[in-house]
Amino acid sequence: IEYTSCALLDMALHQVEEYGDDFDISKFEKEELERLGMPKGIIMRHRPAHFQHLFASSHYAAGYYVYLWAEVLDADVFAAFKETGDVFDPETAKKVRKFIYSSGNTDAPDELFRKFRGRDPEIQFMLEKKGLV
Repeated sequence: IEYTSCALLDMALHQVEEYGDDFDISKFEKEELERLGMPKGIIMRHRPAHFQHLFASSHYAAGYYVYLWAEVLDADVFAAFKETGDVFDPETAKKVRKFIYSSGNTDAPDELFRKFRGRDPEIQFMLEKKGLV
């Protein structure tokens, strides 16, 4: 919930067409979290002041939710190791190095993941890691 609320707030901030001199980020945050139904007992992992790098240039166009996607990929890659019965499996390590770490922009990232895993990423592993399923 902490990361998801940050991601949703980030996307809402990016949809504001104009920030006037009177734009109140604290008010915006409060209203957006109320709209989302954010539980009062849970705080956001990062507050809007931490989002400055998301607005600094177009190089960070993915926004905050990219962190959640990175967790999906991380958990899925780790699952590949666990599936072998050895989290230090040398063959899986060679594949991860070949298709993920050393491939750069030789192919699109989604294609490289498919070459490594033989399929698209699955969210199930991240949900399991977080104890949500």
